[in-house]
Amino acid sequence: MFESAEIKHAIDEKSFEQQLPALREALLEAQFELQQQSRFPVIILINGIEGAGKGETVKLLNEWMDPRLISVETFDLQTDEELARPPAWRYWRKLPPKGRIGIFFGNWYSQMLQARVDDRINDAVLDQAIDAAERLERMLCDEGALIFKFWFHLSKKQMKNRLKELEGDPLSSWRLSPLDWQQSKVYDKFVRHGERVIRRTSRDYAPWYVVPGADENYRSLFVARTLLDGLQVALQEQQRPQRHPHSAPLVSSLDNRGLIDSLDLSQTLAKDDYKTQLATEQARFARLMRDKRMRQHGLVVVFEGNDAAGKGGAIRRLAAALDPRQYHVVPIAAPTEEERAQPYLWRFWRHIPPRGKMAIFDRSWYGRVLVERVEGFCSQADWLRAYGEINDFEDQLARGRIVLVKFWLAIDKETQYARFKEREEVGFKRFKITEEDWRNRDKWDQYVDAVCDMVDRTSNSRAPWTLVEANDKRFARVKVLRTVNEALEAAFAQDL
Repeated sequence: MFESAEIKHAIDEKSFEQQLPALREALLEAQFELQQQSRFPVIILINGIEGAGKGETVKLLNEWMDPRLISVETFDLQTDEELARPPAWRYWRKLPPKGRIGIFFGNWYSQMLQARVDDRINDAVLDQAIDAAERLERMLCDEGALIFKFWFHLSKKQMKNRLKELEGDPLSSWRLSPLDWQQSKVYDKFVRHGERVIRRTSRDYAPWYVVPGADENYRSLFVARTLLDGLQVALQEQQRPQRHPHSAPLVSSLDNRGLIDSLDLSQTLAKDDYKTQLATEQARFARLMRDKRMRQHGLVVVFEGNDAAGKGGAIRRLAAALDPRQYHVVPIAAPTEEERAQPYLWRFWRHIPPRGKMAIFDRSWYGRVLVERVEGFCSQADWLRAYGEINDFEDQLARGRIVLVKFWLAIDKETQYARFKEREEVGFKRFKITEEDWRNRDKWDQYVDAVCDMVDRTSNSRAPWTLVEANDKRFARVKVLRTVNEALEAAFAQDL
């Protein structure tokens, strides 16, 4: 795999200086066009052999292009803030927006490779990490990102010569680190596992480029021209290639509302019973959130439901049991300009709580398969692939020790109408009702279909959906609190 990169490649200084002006001008023009169009971000992953010129090449790119539009991120040891959240959080929060370039050192490939070389994981776990990286990159590319993956390579002999050369130069010896010498001792193992990673993850949408690292001029031009060629092609495309989704319905056209219709919406709770049970469940919740075992978990509670189903009231009863410093509420509306410049899951990743804390999402990432699907705000291909992306996202949360509780609050059409009319007539409730709420009633059946698909395709043992019969608000609020408590107790029991 690395044979071509290990033969001698050299460009003399004169030839290098002759090619440089035109190349720099073209790179700056492409970067300016990228910013002007702001249609997609560029993500550059830097990996490979220590001493092969990774840092020097990135430094040159910042000199040749406008560094104000480039963010260089290094992911070494995890900070306390990162350790308190799922591993992928640290990468998502650093993604460049559309129109910008992000360069990632120590990225997900660096982490998995170093762990395998150090025997902290085995081949099976490495393969799981490789699969997760593939899914992440597929998702980013489907959202429009342009990904370049560079492996800077040196042969074993070239690496040792490079280290000796740097060690003997007083002006350059500071660039050597313990990692350089450590990798020279495990070179064969590192390259063997590197081959496995490259072979498994080089895809048409995010291929690997192996950079011969022995000659400084050659590697600089190689990387710069690869970036330029890829940028120019992507900028000329008017839109990303479209895949052809299945056209068959996801649920049976004979009976596609059985899940919602099966709910007994007549369930009620008497006022006195409600007060007693609410106080009991709130006290139970407060104790669980203060339990020392909560330090090992974060809590995410997702509320979806029909308009006027009582999400706000349920959220208030949940929050009332806690100190406000223990949680934050994330209301989800139409995305902002900042959020539209990122993959759709980005705005949810940024709000994932640390261990010991709770985040409540008033509507969530399920908007992609609900309102965006029904209202036509995204293509069929986008919302069809979102089921798998959401399952991957929630699986990462679960593996990051996040307790995830998801609620769909269901009411019937008559109850919704009555609540809409009440909101119109009560002064302090009028802000809750809009023309859009009334329009959505015309698509009631389409939303029911979307909800059934959503539950069937994203409910699993790690992140189940709880359907809440919400015609009676008191019944719904108690069920929500009890379900959250049971989820926390189940998570604590697994710690034993």
